[in-house]
Formats: sequence, structure tokens, C-alpha cells
Amino acid sequence: MDLKKYSETKYDAVIIGSGFGGSMTAEVLVNAGMKVLMVERGDWVKRGPENWAKNASIDLTPHYTQETPLKVLAGGNKKVMGLYSCVGGPSVFYGGVSFRFREADFNPPAEIVNNSGAKWPIRYQDLEPFYSHAENILGVSGEANVDPTEPQRSAPYPQSPSQLSKISQKVGNAAKQLKLNPFRLPLAINYGQNGRDKCISCTTCDTFACAIGAKNDLATVLLPKLVEKGLTILPRTVAANLIHENGRLTGVECISRDSGERAVIKGDQFILSAGAMASPHILMASGLQKENPAGDVIGRHLMRHVNAIVFGVFPGTADREQTFHKQLGIMDYYFGHPSIEYPKKKLGSIQQLQTPPAGLVEEMIPKPFGKIISPTVKLLTGLLTIAEDQPQYENRLQISSATRDKFGLPQLEITHHYSKRDIAALKALITKAKKVLKLSGALFHYVHHIRTFSHAVGTVRMGEDPSTSVLDHNCQFRGMENLFVVDASFMPTSAGLNPSLTISANALRVAEHIKNAN
Repeated sequence: MDLKKYSETKYDAVIIGSGFGGSMTAEVLVNAGMKVLMVERGDWVKRGPENWAKNASIDLTPHYTQETPLKVLAGGNKKVMGLYSCVGGPSVFYGGVSFRFREADFNPPAEIVNNSGAKWPIRYQDLEPFYSHAENILGVSGEANVDPTEPQRSAPYPQSPSQLSKISQKVGNAAKQLKLNPFRLPLAINYGQNGRDKCISCTTCDTFACAIGAKNDLATVLLPKLVEKGLTILPRTVAANLIHENGRLTGVECISRDSGERAVIKGDQFILSAGAMASPHILMASGLQKENPAGDVIGRHLMRHVNAIVFGVFPGTADREQTFHKQLGIMDYYFGHPSIEYPKKKLGSIQQLQTPPAGLVEEMIPKPFGKIISPTVKLLTGLLTIAEDQPQYENRLQISSATRDKFGLPQLEITHHYSKRDIAALKALITKAKKVLKLSGALFHYVHHIRTFSHAVGTVRMGEDPSTSVLDHNCQFRGMENLFVVDASFMPTSAGLNPSLTISANALRVAEHIKNAN
């Protein structure tokens, strides 16, 4: 790729990152006739039978890289972590779960906010029409009027859910015996007759790219259409520096991962959507914390949910059909429950999780243990517990110029600890998940704590107070009139749900503001 030829054009908008925030922003701006260029560190993910291989889970692919290593000072599952990057961002490898935040999530209780000063400057109704728009783009399937915490909807789900697997029926019946209200997870997966391949309910979905393109990820359902309409995507290109002058961004210095060629891409509007880890990184590396009245907040209040998988160990093969069964959600404990003494007001969600493929376990666990353990995986099925975590000032990302990566970016360092309340919320959900699995037929349980940053949010948060929030209510970066941040970093609190659909809805909202202001 001749990177310099793109520096000869001034674009109406330059978007950094092709995940939910970047792609949804592009949807609005491209369809408004604007000339848009998108910079993406990763590459297009090839689709085919190789996506079913045991080494096709994202951590084992080239789309997980340590070219820009993240040094973990506290928290995390490794001392050095890498970045996930590909065209379409996390949507290509995620499990498709697409929840709306609940109305009360935009006004969290004091026991969540604590002394963080976190406050949403928008409400659910500000996002509701954009949730519907995002669900239509992603073709989300689901069922209404079953989830007891379901927020108000102005439109039905675009698709009906698929048939429940037998193991899902067992789990659902057990939950009902416990007086719970299990419901179908909202999933961005193609089940309809629309000229595309339908989901075949394989067991390699979550953490795998879809071999047949039946997952409604952004690289399948959105970005190719936008390219046809004029969107320019620069894959395998790193945004290394945001060039600014007199309160405006004038360009983005980009570097080709293949040739090392450098060029400055110029634009009128700039949209940063590199993720809750990478966006604060480039902001701080570019010195933009000095231009913002809440510059010290950039990188702080890192949240990542308190996640754990409760695996039930069954007396025989749990999923005898060998089929997709990430299908049910349980929200009865989301806002607390009389049977739980602490925390009282807010806990989180319980979601059914796919039995991990034996080949993935064999690859991920060090030899020879992976090969020994992998045949027993068939005995497992799990429930994912997601507890909302508190925004804490001390949980942060910071940069150290003592070490730089191959692109010249300073070392990013991560410090993260869960609060006592975070851990108590998770323990409460784990206890409830165990009861469901036991009644489903599990003999005993194994709890696997998730220590990755896959749900990282909050590091460039929005708010009403310029002294404590980096972005205003339109996600405009204070101090830069033409810079907007639309990935998960904008969130003041994490809620207890997967963030992808809220990122999408908010990006559509912000993009409408950008479009109308130009």
C-alpha cells in the first residue's frame, strides 16, 4: 500500500478504529455523503474452513499481537499483554451477545459510583432510537417481554431466536424451578433467509471468526457495503500521533505495519475509536492530556467487569447434540435480590456460555496437560457471571517513555484492582449460577475467573463536569473542537452487560451530531 497517496487528500472525517464505535460512525457519515477514511491497525480476517480449526480462537491467531506490548503492573492474566486488532474489531471474534443497557444503568446507585464522580450526561431515552437502529444493522435476534429488567423498546427485534438446544432447555427448566425468568439472549447471528448463509449452530462461535459469515459482525454486514459507497479503509496501519494546533486536530500520523512508511492523513473531523486501552494510549502519547481540563482523568477509572465462568461438570456429555448453546440469559439478580445481603442494589447478569471446544483447551493449556484434559471438556457446560465493577480513580493506564514500541509509541502500563464490593457482587452471582447448574444435573462445579480486558471501558469518560470528565455529552474531547471518542472508553460506569450494543448506539448518536454540525 502506498500510504503517502492518501495524505494528498483532505477527508471530511478520519476514523481511527473499525470496531463498533468506528464502524457505526462511518455508517452515518458515509451515508450522508461525507468523504471518510478509516485507519485500522489490523487486517481483514479470512473466512473458510480454517476458522473451525482448534488454533483459530483469537488468542492463537495473528490478530492478537504484542507489537505494542501492554505492561501489566497489577491485574490481568499476564505480565505482558497484547492487542486484538482486525477489520471489524471485536465483533469478528465475539459471541454476538447484543444487550441494551437498562434505563437505571444511566443513573447508577451511589454504592456503584462511590467517590468516583461518575455521572452519565445522557439517559436511556437519548439512546433508544439508536439502539433500534444498531439492532437492525446487526440483525439482532431476541424475544421481548420475558426478561424482567428489559428496557422500553420502540421496535421489535429484527429476528426471532433459533431453536433451543437440549442442554439449554435443561438449564432453562432448572432456572424456572428456582422461580427465575430465563430468556433468549439477544444475538447478532443470522438465522433468516436473506441471501446469506444461515447459522449452522457449530461449536466454534465465541472467540472464533465465523467460517461461513453467518455471524453478523461488522466486517460481514456493514463495512463492505460502506466501502462500496466510498469509505476508504487502510488496514494494517497504525495511528501513531494526533497532530494538533490551536484547539484543533489537523492530521493523524500513520505508519504502515508492512513497510514502515509514514504519512499524515488530514481531515476536518476526527473520530477516535481504537478501544478503551488504545484510545487513551494515543491521546496521552500525543500530549492531548495537556489540552483537556480533565487531562489527568485520561486513562483512569478503568473498568473491565468482574467476570467468571461457572462450569458445571455433568455425569456424561453435557451437550450431546454438539451444537451452539450460548442461548439463555438470567437477569433476576441484576438490581439485587432479597436473598442476597450484600451488595444490595446492583449485581449483574448471568448468561449461558458455550462448552469450550476440546481443541481450544488442548491448544491453550501448556503441554502435556492440555492434551490430557481436553477429552474431559465434553462433560462441561457453563454460565458466565458478569458483575458490574466500580469506577476507581486508581485503576488506570499510564505511559512510560523509557520504552517504546516499533512504531515509536511509549510503553502503556496497566494498574487494576477490584474493590471489595466488586468481588462480593461476583461471589453472589457465582453462588446463584451454581444452583442453576446443580438443578440442571451438574455433579460439581469449576469456577474459571476471567482476567483479560475484553470488556474494558471508562478510560476517556464522558460527563457534565469539565473538571472530572474528558468528553462532553456528545463525546467531543474537551479542548479539541473536532475530536470525538466513541469506543467503550466513553462510559462513566460499566453496567453489568456486554458493552457492544451501547457502544454502537452511542456512536450512531454522536455521528448524527457530527453530520448535523457540518
